[in-house]
Amino acid sequence: MKDDPEEQSADFPGDLDESEPGTPESPAGESESAGVSRWKRIGSLRLALVAGLVVSVALAGTVGWLSYRTYQSHQDQDKRNVMIQAGRQAALNLTTISFESADADVQRVLDSSTGGFYDDFKKRSPAFVQVVKQAKSKSVGNVTEAGLLGPVEGGQAQVLVAVSVHTQVNGNNEDRARAWRMQINLQETKDGVKASNVEFVP
Repeated sequence: MKDDPEEQSADFPGDLDESEPGTPESPAGESESAGVSRWKRIGSLRLALVAGLVVSVALAGTVGWLSYRTYQSHQDQDKRNVMIQAGRQAALNLTTISFESADADVQRVLDSSTGGFYDDFKKRSPAFVQVVKQAKSKSVGNVTEAGLLGPVEGGQAQVLVAVSVHTQVNGNNEDRARAWRMQINLQETKDGVKASNVEFVP
């Protein structure tokens, strides 16, 4: 007698019910895992945004500080250049004087002076002009070197200037050249930078 096909089908191992307890489905577990992953991604994104913001602020601060330092450096250099130029001009004014234009030359020295130096030079200028005219002297200065002695502080500075001075006396064509070094104290005033003291140094 042949076996009943229904009994064979019932006994066949491959026909186990998929919903048996051995292979349970877990949709709730998968949903929970997906939620955790999503929160992790959001957390990572927030961390990246915060890090990017911090880096941006740091870069902006660095660029701002460097820009300020560059600006301040340019300002300081401009002040130094102004002081050096004022020292050079003061030295030229003092060493370029002709009997033909003595009064104007002396006035130019006074216009570029201030403080005690102005007062002293103004007091001595009449006698100085008289000597220049009597001797018929003519001197022309030429600055060969100039530099600051220390920093510019409070609108004040010291400049050391090396000058070569060519002089003629009594219409004599003989040109006598002398090398001088002058230490010039400078003071910033409302009318510009002016010489407040002058010393001849070795």
